[in-house]
Amino acid sequence: MSQVSQKIANRVLELMRSRRDASAASLTVASPVAVSVPRLRQVEFDDHLAIIALKKRWGLIPESHENWEKFWITNPALRDAHTARPMGWVLEADGQLVGYLGNISSTYFYDERKLTAVTSTGLVVEPAYRSASMTLMAAFYRQKIDINLGTTAIPAVGKMGMAFKAAPLPQADYDTVLFWVLHPYPFVGAVMKRLELQPLFARTAGILGSAVLAAERILRRRCPKHTSAAVTVSKIRVEEIGDDFQALWIQKLKEGLRLFADRTPETLRWHFSIPGDMGTTNVFCCRRNTELVGYAIIRTSINRLNGLRRTLIADMLIKKDDPDVIRSLLIAAYEYAKELGSDVFEILGFPENIRKICLEGNPYTRKYPATPFYYKATDPNLHKAFLDSQAWYATPFDGDTTLMP
Repeated sequence: MSQVSQKIANRVLELMRSRRDASAASLTVASPVAVSVPRLRQVEFDDHLAIIALKKRWGLIPESHENWEKFWITNPALRDAHTARPMGWVLEADGQLVGYLGNISSTYFYDERKLTAVTSTGLVVEPAYRSASMTLMAAFYRQKIDINLGTTAIPAVGKMGMAFKAAPLPQADYDTVLFWVLHPYPFVGAVMKRLELQPLFARTAGILGSAVLAAERILRRRCPKHTSAAVTVSKIRVEEIGDDFQALWIQKLKEGLRLFADRTPETLRWHFSIPGDMGTTNVFCCRRNTELVGYAIIRTSINRLNGLRRTLIADMLIKKDDPDVIRSLLIAAYEYAKELGSDVFEILGFPENIRKICLEGNPYTRKYPATPFYYKATDPNLHKAFLDSQAWYATPFDGDTTLMP
């Protein structure tokens, strides 16, 4: 029974990302001979509409004008830039944009060092010009920056990054998603619809499959484990993130030698305030007495193709990685996902000690074809230090994974 339900669950999680993967995977399709050699140049604000049209043609979700302003005008990381940073690059041929790669700035901290970083985003190239995709990647990796990141890369894009000496994230199991099925029937129904089965057979299989998942959830106790810790958990809005988050952030930086994306209150508010967002973002605060000892930020959205509602832990930070605080936040997020009517509750990333606690709840698992996260540090010594899995605290907060609506 457990093998059947695991296969069903894996299949639907694959489908939930199928739109992004299918459109991006087209980079690997054999391309016809281009009629002219494209010209590479930096993105300008006036390119916005042309880039929207290019993305729509190939099934990618375009950024709104408000999101462009967020990425390249109000981004807190840009205040520390000594020189102007590109918004990205385009390929231009015969007066038309035929390729695009965005470039989002961020700040990291490691061993009392403040590091500049950029994340590649939204790579798309017309079929006739895909042989020139590497020129976009070359421009990205030529930047005078401390760390280059790619956090939502399919295998083809990851291989291009490795050609520029980028390395896959060494953090253990980042390519493995942990998830719980909250509503079996719509979950299994998404599989049946995708398989294009005859209606009668699809309904029968859906009923049986959802019954299997529902029974398994009870028999195998597939849910996060409760804790008796003397802590309280409350929910706030993103705009209410305040000074107590700053105190926790400063404390976290002192706990050990790890690479952390900037989590100042200003940056958290900027990151999770997404213009035109159709989903919801909530912040759960865990306190012991009055001290903030941890928080979890969860994102809930509806898949445009299959209608499934997914709740994801987008970020979580805990003082000294206290297991009781982790369990308390996990339970709060799980219960809220059920309250919202989500079909799936999902966890991606986080270090091994945190994932170990999540595994206590016996979630399903699904692996990416390859890690979606690649990095390159300009300083060879830093690049070598980051080959150690213990140097990372990678979550969906990193890069562009949770920046898009």
